Amino acid sequence: MKELHSPSGPGIRSEQDGLGRRDIPESALWGISTSRAVENFPVSGRMIGSWRSLIWALGAVKFASARANEHLGLLAPEKSQAIQGAARDVMDGLLDEQFVVDTIQGGAGTSTNMNANEVVANRALEILGRRHGDYAVVHPLDDVNRSQSTNDVYPTAVKIALHRELTVLCEEHGRLVAAFMAKSEAFATILKVGRTQLQDAVPMSLGQEIGAFAETLREDGKRLEELLPHLLESNLGATAIGTGITVPTGYREAVIRELATVTGLPLVSSADLVEATSDTGVFLLVSGVLKRAAVKLSKICNDLRLLSSGPQAGFAEILLPAVQAGSSIMPGKVNPVIPEMVNQVAFRVVGADATVTMAVEAGQLQLNAFEPIMADSLLESLAWLTVACRQLRTHCVDGIQANTALLERRMLNSVSVVTGLAPLLGYGVAAELAKEALASDRGVAELVVERGLLGAEEAAQALSARSLAGLT
Repeated sequence: MKELHSPSGPGIRSEQDGLGRRDIPESALWGISTSRAVENFPVSGRMIGSWRSLIWALGAVKFASARANEHLGLLAPEKSQAIQGAARDVMDGLLDEQFVVDTIQGGAGTSTNMNANEVVANRALEILGRRHGDYAVVHPLDDVNRSQSTNDVYPTAVKIALHRELTVLCEEHGRLVAAFMAKSEAFATILKVGRTQLQDAVPMSLGQEIGAFAETLREDGKRLEELLPHLLESNLGATAIGTGITVPTGYREAVIRELATVTGLPLVSSADLVEATSDTGVFLLVSGVLKRAAVKLSKICNDLRLLSSGPQAGFAEILLPAVQAGSSIMPGKVNPVIPEMVNQVAFRVVGADATVTMAVEAGQLQLNAFEPIMADSLLESLAWLTVACRQLRTHCVDGIQANTALLERRMLNSVSVVTGLAPLLGYGVAAELAKEALASDRGVAELVVERGLLGAEEAAQALSARSLAGLT
């Protein structure tokens, strides 16, 4: 961008607010409010510009607001077009580096909104061929923020950002389900011993075990998709507390219409703007479902680590792809690093849910001041879960192999089939046979026939692992 000069000195311009004056780099599109926020909130080191979807959504809100204000005669066409052009640049990711406020901030998101207002205003000034900071031509508040408040702009932008990120997660989550289903079908006829409390239980197939992973994830996918409509409600037009102060007649309907057009989303206006401005329950809802999905995904990864443990002294029933060396001291060791990564993502999501829960609870009267931590926590959870699902699929699930020879050996003399005798011989007799089989290292069928309890054919049928696993 063209660097201009100001009376404050080469490369510097001076801006003033109600607290005084400050020098701002002339090349910066942000202004004095952003400068104060950068100084006040050096917290996480993560700037709002790192959340692409949030910046896209903020640009969309400023674009829609400019159009609505122009239609209502509140902005001159030339000024409105410049603001719209600047907002488009924000949406297109051309100005992300100008969004320098830390994601964690006081003020209910005011610093984020002001950062957006100043960037859009100064970019609009560039479009008009004017100097940065020439706010008599395009003003961050009087023009870019016209008919708006942080209290309706920020939650609307956060919801739209969450909707975009959640849509991506749902797609990646669905691909992971499909990957597990493919393995389930491939392993459909491979028999193994199922376990409860880590002890041998009854026969099943490896396909059934993997298929259960797919089904539990499919259920979570449905819950995730059910969240999407809840993020389409906007309180734009509410301004400060929901009473619509400073908002002209017709703006509320116009801005929602324009925002729906620019985002391509079927957005609707909140039924009660006072309630919508004070209530952050939707963020708690999203957080809770993300936690559920993360916890269940983590449980599946626990099972993958158990089933692949070994290779000699563990379960070793499946083989996970070897993606990197596992030890700096033990040659040849390979660890289940992808499931371990997913576990840790889940831990972080659970912690984020606790953060969101406390932030929602801490709201007071007509506004919740803690939406920035909700937004940061939820956007991080969505981003991390999306990556976790993708890496688990491409670097782990797609390459899982069954240790068929070992599973066959274990099933050959497994006492787990003894449950099939309980309906025929009674629980007590079946239990005694199980004890004797374990103590003597003999097969259950052999003992049943030897005692004359069943004929060979009847015993074979009752003790069929395929039948007990429901495969026939």
